[in-house]
Amino acid sequence: MTKEAQKLYALDNYELQPVPGHEGGRNLVYICRQNGEKKYVLRISTLGDRTEEEYLAETEFVRYLAWNGAPVADVIPSIHGKLVERMEQDGKTVFVTLFEYAKGMLLSDNGYRYREGAPLEEYFYNTGKTLGVIHRLSRLYRPVHRRKAFSDKHTAEYIDSLIPDSYADLKLAICRRLEEYRTLPKDSENYGLVHFDFCDGNYHVDLETGDITVFDFDNCIYCWYMFDLAHLWTHGVGWYRHIPSAKQRMACMDQYFGKILEGYRSETDVSDAMLEKLPLFIDMTIIELVIDEFECSAREGGEPDEEDIGNAIYCLVSDIPYGGFGEEW
Repeated sequence: MTKEAQKLYALDNYELQPVPGHEGGRNLVYICRQNGEKKYVLRISTLGDRTEEEYLAETEFVRYLAWNGAPVADVIPSIHGKLVERMEQDGKTVFVTLFEYAKGMLLSDNGYRYREGAPLEEYFYNTGKTLGVIHRLSRLYRPVHRRKAFSDKHTAEYIDSLIPDSYADLKLAICRRLEEYRTLPKDSENYGLVHFDFCDGNYHVDLETGDITVFDFDNCIYCWYMFDLAHLWTHGVGWYRHIPSAKQRMACMDQYFGKILEGYRSETDVSDAMLEKLPLFIDMTIIELVIDEFECSAREGGEPDEEDIGNAIYCLVSDIPYGGFGEEW
């Protein structure tokens, strides 16, 4: 399969290095090298739960962002000029896409050490600014092909079919929030095509300049822009988890998120009314985590590990905000 994919993108003379999979991973991913240099990222999607239209919608959005100045890893057409190639393998349809390799590196690969001589506040600001560019352009985007919307998948019927009845309290807690989400505005200022997994695992940081380059729009979906901001909030807790005082932890999170918003608002705005709903959107990120765990377990024929989602379930069922980060430990 990889040999055929290489031919589609004229990569015959490139060495393909597989990227180790992670729990919940959906694709086979390879770094394509020539003469020892990292050049491209080849993605082969084999799960079969997305249509060709969805992959086209993703890649068209990435191309639109890249061509309009957003710091994203652009999609590379095949030798046939296609952004997505379709192949048949053992009776299954797989979809193949090639992307630029994002400049820089994962911050985790540098031990979460930011660039020498620069404060972390610069990194937080740049992260918010990068997301602001993507959302600013998303507000103007007019798609040819469309991705699904949050409400297409996240329904009471889907939650009931996915999560066993032994988690009845969890199902009720999720469905109660789904009803709240239905009341939120869906105008162009608040709602559009979002990354839906915007975190430090899906962008590289140039440790010379601090510039950020985003990749992996595989989960992009029509949703509220606040989701991506809330996702940044939840992925910022690691910087302050070691602080014993809940009050001090939350004060640090206020400073962290304030710098994120400063960068974000240098490119686009978010209303104070939506920011007041941050706890509700943090719950949305937790719900997405729980759903993903149940989906992965269903594919593997089991149930999620309570250690992985026990706290998330507890916070949702008990209406504890901020994923419990503001509680005394």
